[in-house]
Amino acid sequence: MTTSDLETRIRAAVRDVPDFPKPGIVFKDITPVLGDASLFRQLTERMAQPFANDRVSHVVAIESRGFILGGPIAIRLAAGLVPVRKPGKLPSRRERVEYALEYGTDILEVHADALPPKSRVLVVDDVLATGGTALATLSLIRRLGAEVVGLSFIIELGFLSGPQRLSGERVESIISY
Repeated sequence: MTTSDLETRIRAAVRDVPDFPKPGIVFKDITPVLGDASLFRQLTERMAQPFANDRVSHVVAIESRGFILGGPIAIRLAAGLVPVRKPGKLPSRRERVEYALEYGTDILEVHADALPPKSRVLVVDDVLATGGTALATLSLIRRLGAEVVGLSFIIELGFLSGPQRLSGERVESIISY
């Protein structure tokens, strides 16, 4: 299957949900993609492929849909998997970062010993929107002394500020809106 065929199949499977989670938002629902075993496998292989020769030691998966993608991508890259979670979900000593949202703030945490210094990290999530969550994750990774190889997303919402906020980072997305 060619890259454009895969992009077409993913685009056709992603479901738009208007006014979710609040009025005016059109949510890009990837669950139909995940429910198609062949498409899910091809999607995760495609997300890993650009980083196959980058000696990735760890895939950092952002809560929560990043977790679904991170496991198969980590296996494909022969890398460890590190979850980045909302507060209060990790049982051991944690590093945390508070970051700005459009209306308020949020917090992400990672185990303080999750990434050995000089680890080579790929960050994985489903959607790149404003880039705030990705930037907060990068901050955590670098605080632990790891190197960010790149970021891999299914969807990039180009009309939002995420791609610009991540300029200077290697960002790979399969489809853009």
